[in-house]
Amino acid sequence: MATVIAFDIYGTLINTHGVVTRLQEYIGDNAQTFSNVWRDKQLEYSFRRGLMNSYQPFSVCTSQALDYVDQMLSTGLSDSQKSSLLAEYRVLPAFEDVIESLTTLKSAGHKMYAFSNGTADAVEGLLANAGIRELFDGVVSVDPLQTFKPNPDVYAHMVKTGGATVAETWLISSNPFDVIGAATAGLKTAWIQRSQSTVFDPWGVEPTVVVESLTQLALDANMLKAPTV
Repeated sequence: MATVIAFDIYGTLINTHGVVTRLQEYIGDNAQTFSNVWRDKQLEYSFRRGLMNSYQPFSVCTSQALDYVDQMLSTGLSDSQKSSLLAEYRVLPAFEDVIESLTTLKSAGHKMYAFSNGTADAVEGLLANAGIRELFDGVVSVDPLQTFKPNPDVYAHMVKTGGATVAETWLISSNPFDVIGAATAGLKTAWIQRSQSTVFDPWGVEPTVVVESLTQLALDANMLKAPTV
C-alpha cells in the first residue's frame, strides 16, 4: 500500500506571516511582533477551546486573536483594517519550497492529504490560491469532530480517511505540538524545522525525522517509504 502523507497547512505549507506586509502599512515597525503574537494567540485559543469542549471554527480563533493583539499592543486598528487583515489570512502565500517539493512527492506515488485545523472551505481556498490543490488526494479538516489538534481523535480521523494503517501514515508539520500529538497517536512524523532558533518541546517524544525544509524531505526518496510487510 502507498504511504499516506498528511501535511499540516498553517505554518508548514502556508506562511502565516504573509500578513506582515499589510501589517507594516498599518502599524509600521511593530508588524512582525504583531504577527508573531497573533499566531501564538490563535493557537492558544484553539487549545483552550479544545480543552473546554467549546468549539468554534478556526477562523473565530483567528479573529478573536487579532482583537486581542490589537488591544495588547494598543495598535488601534480600525474595523476595516481588521477585515482587510482577515481577508489576507484567507489568501496567505505558500512557502517557496512547497510547489516543487509536493510535486516531487506526488510523483513518487504517495497519497497526499491537506490536514488542518481550518475548515475544509478555508483550506480549499488557501490551496487553490497557492496553486497546489491538484497535488492533494483530499482535504481533511478537524471541523467535523468539533475539536482541534492535538486531540488524538483528529489524528485517528486522518488515519481513517487516508485508508492506510497508522504505520503507513505520516504527518508532516513545522509545529512541534502537532508532531508530538501525531507521534503520540502512533503516526510517523517529520518535523520541518524551518528556523534553527525553533525549539522542539522537550517532552520525551521525538519526530521520526527532522529536516530543514520540504525540499530536503522530497529529495530523500527513502525517508517516507511505507514499511515492508
